Amino acid sequence: MRAVYTLLWWVALPWLPLRLWWRGRREPTYRHAIGERFGRYAEPHAGTRDVVWIHAVSLGETRATAPLVERALRERPGATIVLTHMTASGRDAGRSLYGDRVVQAWLPYDVPFAVERFLAHFRPRAGLLMETELWPNLVAYAKRRGVPLFLVNARLSERSARGYARVGALARPLFAALAGVAAQTDADATRLAALGARNLTVTGNLKFDVDVPPAMLERGRALRQRFGRARPIVVLASTRDGEEALLVDSLSRARLPAAALVVIVPRHPQRFADVAAMLDARGIAFARRSDERDVPPDVRVVLGDSMGEMLAYYAAADVVFVGGSLLPLGGQNLIEPIAVGAPTVIGPHTFNFAAASDAAVAAGAARRVRNADDVFAVARELLDDDCARAAMRECATAFVAAHRGAADRLWDWLGAQIRDDG
Repeated sequence: MRAVYTLLWWVALPWLPLRLWWRGRREPTYRHAIGERFGRYAEPHAGTRDVVWIHAVSLGETRATAPLVERALRERPGATIVLTHMTASGRDAGRSLYGDRVVQAWLPYDVPFAVERFLAHFRPRAGLLMETELWPNLVAYAKRRGVPLFLVNARLSERSARGYARVGALARPLFAALAGVAAQTDADATRLAALGARNLTVTGNLKFDVDVPPAMLERGRALRQRFGRARPIVVLASTRDGEEALLVDSLSRARLPAAALVVIVPRHPQRFADVAAMLDARGIAFARRSDERDVPPDVRVVLGDSMGEMLAYYAAADVVFVGGSLLPLGGQNLIEPIAVGAPTVIGPHTFNFAAASDAAVAAGAARRVRNADDVFAVARELLDDDCARAAMRECATAFVAAHRGAADRLWDWLGAQIRDDG
């Protein structure tokens, strides 16, 4: 089965540089260090022999590494932390978070020659793969070289578990080859065990341990000033393709306060131009965050076309809707706005964050709605009720505090697993 999988990679391989170049039109980082995708490195690795490799595929996973990376830097001061990504947003976030305190690289494509070059170049003592990022050849060749791989902050929805089960001949050896799995919840651990994972533990969700940088809170205050300090602000965060149209159309029917400002922040930067065109086509006047200008009082919509500022948007908001949840896309990270204290609204489809979403709603830290019209109906309800918003902020603070500690539990478990010899 893995041979068939590898053959498909070989067929696709000649076209992948063209795809990177194409994506680089809107995200230039995709055009950086393309050779790393094939296991080629411009400079020899000059790090220590104690190399801990952490893979965070994209933006959300990279931000979630913060408590783990900081703990590793503190507990293993002589170690080199290698942080790999697959997306431009992840790599950009890693550079912003850690600067030159870690070594960044692209994870190579999952073909044997590239994987072998990567492992030979960095010679990691262990690899920590965030959430559900598994590649069959990577796992197989790491095991062959004696590099233990751990799936950490692991989550597996029922939908994903069914998908893996359909390709059991490929998936079961993949999960069985892992040195260990630290799952977010008992339910995640049960589903992972059913697919062959071993040495399982439950450590919780690292995203609860991510601290909100004071600089982001200050930037949020600056955004609030630019948006209009006295205006009620609704942030539609991490929206996905198909959701923006639903929300924009619903906005025309919404009964928000006359002074209210709606800030749309697409999840992916390649959506910025599409959402701008959508607003233009509907005759909706809007301002761009990237214009760095104060928003005129008669403008009701802002396009949040900036990267690395999501926490600042949350800090500036009176109400936040977290996207990816109106359509069956699984939802985006609702923990971040709750950690900032923003009254948070989510849609019906949150299977990627099922446990956190259900717990947040039960704790009063989030409200769940059925559709786009309900997003604005609940936003209006909360904007009209200062006491309700204050109560949600208090619930949010208590909710996050009750779920912190995953980083400590994970590091304690890893400390006994990662060898310190040689």
